Amino acid sequence: MQHDAEKYLVDILDAANDIAVFSEGMSYDEYQESKLVRAAIERKFEIIGEAMSRLSKESPETVGEIREFEKIIAFRNLVIHGCDIVSAPIVWDIIQSKLPSLVDDVKKLINS
Repeated sequence: MQHDAEKYLVDILDAANDIAVFSEGMSYDEYQESKLVRAAIERKFEIIGEAMSRLSKESPETVGEIREFEKIIAFRNLVIHGCDIVSAPIVWDIIQSKLPSLVDDVKKLINS
């Protein structure tokens, strides 16, 4: 794996871990009511998506090992360009249902 690819993986993992910390112990209602937490988490999703996009160009074989990487990149674009479309329920669902598998995939790649 190239050095830049590893850096992108670390950036993805760091941002994903931050999202987990920011949302830890929160209910959906608490998340929805906190503009600060929502903004911070959306920013971290932007970082994940941008690092994933760069990784796809730098190391297509590496990014191919990450489940749904195309959807992750598309979600980054949605967060940045479609802010009127991004809703708290969508982001919350991604945190709950998709983030753990992303963390697992990235950890495996970093440790290999």
